Order: sequence, then structure tokens, then C-alpha cells
Amino acid sequence: MPPAKAASSRRSAPRAVPSTPSAAPAAESEPGSASPWAPVSHREQQREAKRNAVLQAAAQLFNERGFHATSLDDIAARLNVTKPTLYYYVKNKDEILLQCVGKGLAMMLEGINASRAAGGKAIDQLMTCMQVYARIVTQDFGMCLIRVGDEQVPPESRKELRRLKSAIDQEFRRLVADGVAEGSIQPCDPKITAFVIAGALSWIGRWYQPGGEYTAEQVAQQCIATLCDGVLRRPAQAPAPHVAPALTAQRRSASVKAKAPARSGKT
Repeated sequence: MPPAKAASSRRSAPRAVPSTPSAAPAAESEPGSASPWAPVSHREQQREAKRNAVLQAAAQLFNERGFHATSLDDIAARLNVTKPTLYYYVKNKDEILLQCVGKGLAMMLEGINASRAAGGKAIDQLMTCMQVYARIVTQDFGMCLIRVGDEQVPPESRKELRRLKSAIDQEFRRLVADGVAEGSIQPCDPKITAFVIAGALSWIGRWYQPGGEYTAEQVAQQCIATLCDGVLRRPAQAPAPHVAPALTAQRRSASVKAKAPARSGKT
């Protein structure tokens, strides 16, 4: 019996090794070691960033080619990913359009609400709102909102988008009416005036081309100036009556001089 007990003791000895102080650190993570998986918050941020990239690429293609002429394959190709990859971030092309248009509207409402919260005179708020509106329609999502239109959005979402558009229209009407009341805007029908303002600024989103002759800021400033100042010269700015005949005489004299060498060349 004693020899047997000694053998058992020898067999059990290796099990005691992990409990020794020198082996204990092996059972724990090394100080400062990082998990190969990013934290959940980081993964969510990465997913949202990639989803926004999908929407951005889609908005650009919708603006360039039109909604119906753009396919999911086109969007995937623009992003250098496969078509199945897109389904991890969006359900279908209709949802992409809805999100793009919704982003454009949200940007406008956010800017308009910020200008309203800043306070000041109605005319100052209106000018700021116009600048916000004009700037956003030159950007991808705002341009998509104007060029594609909510009529191509699924019917179940169309009502909500039109409600948001109506909120923008109502804000312009309120500011115009307040401007008339404070005397900074001449008497007018706020509804019609708001339609004119939004319609003119919206049209920028259809004809504006990035990289063209004018920057987005220059386009916005010139269009707003035309809307506010008009295209007709004020009576005080009109030339004096005697100036017009003088200019006419100068033009006639220049025309005669321009023709004279041709006649002298024939003689």
C-alpha cells in the first residue's frame, strides 16, 4: 500500500503547477493587450460612416444620371464594393432615395431653425434662411431633393416628406409676414412671396454644376441679391435725360469711324 500511495502522489503533482506564482500570469491577459475586435461603439460608428458613404454615392449618381437610370450595381461600383455588400446598410434603392431626400430636408430645417433661434429682425432671419437654403441645394443631398423630387419616393413616405417641405414653406411665410409688419419688407402676399423665394432658390439645385464659373457661395449671393433688389433700376439710379442722346451720338460717331477705313480702301 505505501508504494501505491507514493505513485498516486507523483501523478497528482503536475496538477499543482498552475497554482504556483510563476505560472499565474499565463492565465491572464498581458497588460496593455488589445482585443482584435473594436468596441461596439466604434463598430457602430464605422457602420454609420459606411452607410453615409453609400447614401452620398447614391445621391451623386441620382443627380448625375437620374433615379431610374441608376442601379444598385452602379452605386456599388462607385464605392468599389459588391452589390451584396450594400444590403448590409440599406434594404433597396427606394430606401436609399428616401434617406437621401430626407437628409436634404433635415439639413434645411436644421439651418432654418438655427437662424430662427439666433433671433434678430425678421429680415435678418429671412436672409440667413435664404442663404442656408441656397447653400444646401448646391450640395449632394439638397440637390437630390430638388432634382429627383419626392414624387419618386415610395407612397408611404411621400406624405412625411411633404409635411417637412410644408414646414419650410411655412417658415418662409412667417418671416415674410413678420418682415412686412416690421417695415423691412414691402407689403405683399406672404404665401406668393414665399413660393417665389423657395422656387427661385430651389432651381439653383437643377442648373448649378460644381466646378463651374461661379462657386456655390457666389451663386447664392447673386441669386439672393436679385430676389431682394429686383432687376429693374430704381428711378434715382436712372441716367439723366440728356445722357441718352449723348450716348447715341457717340455710338453713331464710332460706327462712322469704323466704316471709314473700308470705304477709303476701295478708292
